[in-house]
Amino acid sequence: MSIELHLQPSSLPADAVEVGRITSAWGVQGWFKVLTHSSDPQAVLGSRQWYLQPSEKGARTFSGTALLPIRQSKLHSGAVVASAEGIGDRDKAELLRGARIFVPRSAFPKAQADEYYWVDLIGLDVVNREGVDLGQVSDLLTTGPQTVLVIAFEHQGKPQERMIPFVSAHVDTVDLSARRITVDWQEDF
Repeated sequence: MSIELHLQPSSLPADAVEVGRITSAWGVQGWFKVLTHSSDPQAVLGSRQWYLQPSEKGARTFSGTALLPIRQSKLHSGAVVASAEGIGDRDKAELLRGARIFVPRSAFPKAQADEYYWVDLIGLDVVNREGVDLGQVSDLLTTGPQTVLVIAFEHQGKPQERMIPFVSAHVDTVDLSARRITVDWQEDF
């Protein structure tokens, strides 16, 4: 007997952000585990509609983009688990394994003062107090006690990276509207 996954075809919203992926079934009633791309899973937990795309590798049980209405999502033992409409047993939940989860950026909870979503920092220009261009934010890393900005730049025609701790001792301002971060950091660090 073949088990089919019936998902509602959809288009990815223009402001969609990939926030995680489904890793496995959880329990026998159709729940599944989610690996989030952020240490704070509020964007996943707060959204009642997830947009799924198939895994980039491995078996594909659906194609294109699908809308998945979420019945419930919660933290359980440090992981996010969720249940969705139309996914009523473990076998169907297993068919979601590897699916990439997107939510509209507009559905993210509002960030507090001096808090930023990583997705909003990627691509920002970074300059020091003297106005020297240090490059663009290409990634962020969590190193335990702090987050680190990974800054991409070129030196003598070769791509390079520098890392700047994303802490108030080094970051003066983040101006999302100007797409610029000003830091207390020297070019030769």
